[in-house]
Amino acid sequence: MASVLRHEELETFRHALLGLRSRLRGDLSQMTNEALRHDQPDASGNLSNVPLHMADVGTENYDQEFTLGLIENEQGTLEEVNEALDRIGAGTYGKCLECDDPIPRSRLQALPYTRHCIRCARELESRG
Repeated sequence: MASVLRHEELETFRHALLGLRSRLRGDLSQMTNEALRHDQPDASGNLSNVPLHMADVGTENYDQEFTLGLIENEQGTLEEVNEALDRIGAGTYGKCLECDDPIPRSRLQALPYTRHCIRCARELESRG
């Protein structure tokens, strides 16, 4: 089982989480602008007075809904990153929130914002 994380390891994870948070914020800003078409003169992106074909409108709507779904996923990840940073501050980072066992370093390296050890994550996933 993983042991308690050293201060240097916590700092490494904190810096990784801060970098991830910064990237996610930038991605969210860009996707939000794209989804809301803030950067185009016309909400539909149509630069002429020629009517759009219905298929074009459908494609545009699909693209916007897809981007909104990505935004929702990114926001969820951003919340998990912020919670992980809070756990570092509280001194509970690296402990499973379910069983209170240490989370293996290899799992934290793969998912630095994880809240659960592999065993508990699997159990929670199987419960739905």
